[in-house]
Amino acid sequence: MLIKIAFLNLLRNYRRSLVGLLTVGFGVTALFLFDGFNKGIMRQYKDNTIHAKYGHGQLNTKGYREQIFEKPWEHWLEQPEVLMQELSQVPGVSHVFPRIDFPAMLQAGELNVAGRGLAVDGHVEADFFNTMNLIEGQTLRDEPNGIILGQGLARALAVKPGDRVTLLTNTIHGSLNGADFILVGVFQTGLKELDDSHFRIQRAAAAPLLDTDRVESIALGLAHDADWASVSRIIREKYPELDLTSFAELDKVYYQHAVDWLGQQFVVIQWIIILIVALGIGNTMAFTVLERTPEIGHLRANGESARDVLMLLLWEGTLIGMMGSILGILLGWLLNVTLLQQGILMPPAPGLTRQFHVKIELQPMMLVISCLLGTLTAAVATGLAASGRVRMPIAAALRYR
Repeated sequence: MLIKIAFLNLLRNYRRSLVGLLTVGFGVTALFLFDGFNKGIMRQYKDNTIHAKYGHGQLNTKGYREQIFEKPWEHWLEQPEVLMQELSQVPGVSHVFPRIDFPAMLQAGELNVAGRGLAVDGHVEADFFNTMNLIEGQTLRDEPNGIILGQGLARALAVKPGDRVTLLTNTIHGSLNGADFILVGVFQTGLKELDDSHFRIQRAAAAPLLDTDRVESIALGLAHDADWASVSRIIREKYPELDLTSFAELDKVYYQHAVDWLGQQFVVIQWIIILIVALGIGNTMAFTVLERTPEIGHLRANGESARDVLMLLLWEGTLIGMMGSILGILLGWLLNVTLLQQGILMPPAPGLTRQFHVKIELQPMMLVISCLLGTLTAAVATGLAASGRVRMPIAAALRYR
């Protein structure tokens, strides 16, 4: 009966109820969208790290990354084709990328620039590593003597797609070797360190250039990010002689440190928003109860107990909190699929050189938390304000203006 009467009271005082609903609704919308924005930022950093260079993880021989070797190629992976075939059969693994990382001198005309090359299977990597935005030309696919350069490296060499670039490097035996390549594309990952020094050529062209059929590492691409735990467990059990390293560890400075720093910052901001939302809802509900003091006096004069009046007001506050929270969630979802459908354009983040769109990723758990917060805040604020009003002397409540 109290719930029914509380609901009818909301309809009777619809203007006052609407103020409460909108206050709760906008507060819940702000919390819901801000959490989705946080998740979108983290996803952008993660995708940029995975799909720019590292994949989901990387395989090397045991201890290769922790030590410095005089002849590192002696510790590269032998018979990579056999290993790649076996890895591709592991459940969850969708791509296998053999790679050789090597230094080289690049020449174009009279210009000479030092760079860091990555020998890859272009036709395999082209679609997976899709955060390498092509500024000019196309990505490396099936061109046997093709090369793609980072934007900064291309500017330093003053070359454009179609120009010839000469590569000079040492073979694993220490002799100087070189080959001519045709520039097919210029890319921008957004990571200045990569864009200023990084280039890619075909592994088939790098093998005779370096005089080896080994590969330094094998990167993995997974069907789903969540598969990493099971994939890593299977690979570590099956290949104890190899080290498997996740992308977060491979790029700890850019990715892991940035995510940890941003995560802590967002927690602080989120608590500030929660405090502001709670104060806003509390102030609105308290004012609503305050202006209803004469009405409370009439209820008490008609014989209603202080407890019944308090419970009635509590149910009104709870209903406003529930309905306002639902309204806020719907409003947040509507904004996300309309005005924010393409995401929010952000300026270059620390370590990046280009703008990027952040998609709002609404989370089911935050939906529940936002609803509970809106409902509880409205109920508690109403209860605190009403507890003093219902205990006022009836005569004083009736005379209140």
